[in-house]
Amino acid sequence: MLMPKSVALLRIRYTLEAALARGFTTVRDCGGAEGFLKAEIRQGSLNGPRLITCGHAISQTGGHGDLRSGALPASAFDSCSCHFGQVGVVADGVPECYKAAREEFRRGADFIKIMGGGGVASPTDKISNKQFCDDEIKALVDVANSYHTYVTAHAYTAEAIQNCIKLGVKGIEHGNLLDERTAELMAELGCYLTPTLVTYKVMGSDQFSAFLGPENSRKNTEVLYKGIDAMKIAQKKKVKICFGSDLLGPLYGYQTQEFRIRGKVQTTQEILLSATVTPAEMNGLGDKLGQIKPGFIADLLMMKSNPLDDITILDEPESNILFVMKEGRIY
Repeated sequence: MLMPKSVALLRIRYTLEAALARGFTTVRDCGGAEGFLKAEIRQGSLNGPRLITCGHAISQTGGHGDLRSGALPASAFDSCSCHFGQVGVVADGVPECYKAAREEFRRGADFIKIMGGGGVASPTDKISNKQFCDDEIKALVDVANSYHTYVTAHAYTAEAIQNCIKLGVKGIEHGNLLDERTAELMAELGCYLTPTLVTYKVMGSDQFSAFLGPENSRKNTEVLYKGIDAMKIAQKKKVKICFGSDLLGPLYGYQTQEFRIRGKVQTTQEILLSATVTPAEMNGLGDKLGQIKPGFIADLLMMKSNPLDDITILDEPESNILFVMKEGRIY
């Protein structure tokens, strides 16, 4: 069941403040956060990380961003750029894709997020689905290029990933079913991978077993155990890796567990780079964020001990972070 927008707005202050307290001074949102939140944070009305947003994620009808059940007829909603809750918008055909992408930029998006393949939580697709036709993806990339930014895509399978990156998509979210050839192509094209391993672990736990229905739980299990293998492949092939979590609603507080999970694959230095230098570069902010250097924005964490010695301390922010500094201000 979708959360009413009014409830989401009431909760957003807590969500933002909690993320900042966990040490995240910049957050990239891949579906749902609206432009006005960035302005309120900049103006100081809200305390939280600076936001890099895409507005609504763009999906084809029946794709990962279409949250209608199969029982609903198409006539139940306007089929053109139809919004579902706070996360997605549906667009079919080249003209609708152009319009949907331009609309997100009009409303303040920094980049475009598309659903390039099937997903875990969507009700009517399969993980194996490749979504959007080539001309639709090209149109979405064309609009992003005209705004001097990029498209990132939700995609699990090697087929879906290759389909997207060959057409100009620069980011892949999740990528759990990545293979070596696809990883090589990503590295060759300078694409970025954002694994979200903690999501499947949390959604597969007994505590949140009711979060997904039986069919979606099966899909979650399908990708859960492949995520670590995919990350090993990406690491081996020198794909640029960013830090991500993909946690919704009450699950968001578990985002720091991603540090602990990645310790099974990456060195502590590699994990820290994935949460600082690499995403700053991906978002065109590599000359001002992600490093402690003269001329860079003063975003710092003061820790009780060194995460280079033990990355898991970042999964215990309440007992290990002394303070968070964002833009020179201590929180």
